[in-house]
Amino acid sequence: MSTNPASSLYLGLISGTSADGIDAALVDFDDARPQPRLLFGRTYPWEPALRAHLVELGQGDARLGLDDFGELDVRIGHAFATAALQALADSGTPAAAVAAIGSHGQTLRHRPHGRVGDGGFPFTLQLGDPSTLAERAGVSVVADFRRRDVAAGGHGAPLLPALHAALLASAGESRAVLNLGGIANLTLLPRDGAVRGFDTGPANGLMDAWCLRRTGAGFDAGGAFAASGRVDQALLARLLDEPWFALPPPKSTGRDQFHLGWLESRVMGAEAAADVQATLLALSVRTIVDALRAAQPETARVIACGGGVHNPVLMAALSAALPGCVVESSAVHGLDPDFVEAMGFAWLARQTLLGRPGNLPGVTGAAGPRVLGGIYPA
Repeated sequence: MSTNPASSLYLGLISGTSADGIDAALVDFDDARPQPRLLFGRTYPWEPALRAHLVELGQGDARLGLDDFGELDVRIGHAFATAALQALADSGTPAAAVAAIGSHGQTLRHRPHGRVGDGGFPFTLQLGDPSTLAERAGVSVVADFRRRDVAAGGHGAPLLPALHAALLASAGESRAVLNLGGIANLTLLPRDGAVRGFDTGPANGLMDAWCLRRTGAGFDAGGAFAASGRVDQALLARLLDEPWFALPPPKSTGRDQFHLGWLESRVMGAEAAADVQATLLALSVRTIVDALRAAQPETARVIACGGGVHNPVLMAALSAALPGCVVESSAVHGLDPDFVEAMGFAWLARQTLLGRPGNLPGVTGAAGPRVLGGIYPA
């Protein structure tokens, strides 16, 4: 099989911080249209044992031998290839019609300041062997987007503010795009001024992990578990005492910092499980709102995407904490909130093939614009 380099079709793949599935987005970047168009989006589940292993490895003290590491990289590559092939089949798209796959992979570690405790060389690590993906899918692959930005002194995250700006900026009001994935991040789109963006802390990741530990469910459906509890103000204060929250942008983080071990070191033991869940939701809201007020207090509209959009308790709490500011789903703007991030990695693949930068140095802190990722031909 061969791909069509002149095609306007790109397939974006990502498994986020929560590792709750592989999102696939088939995107048409026809230059005749003012905006890219999502033609197909679907989330393909991980094999349960593999997902459990990935979640375990996301904890800060996890260890992995070299042989296990190499095998896991290829195993994740096969999972991404299976998702890509299924997405092409489900959308009725021949592989030869796709210019490239943009594959984020699965983040295992994100250390833009080096290892915790002793510094050292900054790094970020995403697994999902792109050679395996290209070989099986028969489509050229662009992957490993974050490491070039880190090599240039940046955080390698967030990478989507440039796309958010192209799709959602307005000359009439200052806006923010809020991605509610495992980690929350903001893209600030001022009515006049430069685009900015940064991570704010946990969104769904800690809530999902606590919910799984205490109820056996992989996520808090409808926010019901959190709604059944009460915010423990003393616990919330201990969580907010984390020094990372006080760091100025550029800043980024991941599950390897905000994981169950981090939470359990701050839980006293007598708290009701539902109260802890309610407090974790309050932590997400508080850190998002504090960051937004500090960085762009004039924000008139928050456009949310990611899995947290489907948690009505979380969305209502955000709205209540931001009086006078509209909080709404990206769906209001014609963008499926579940696939904005996967669309972003399709866009990044196109940027790379066109020789264009994919990062915004003012967001990531990199020394300058960089073409991101490596190309693995079909």
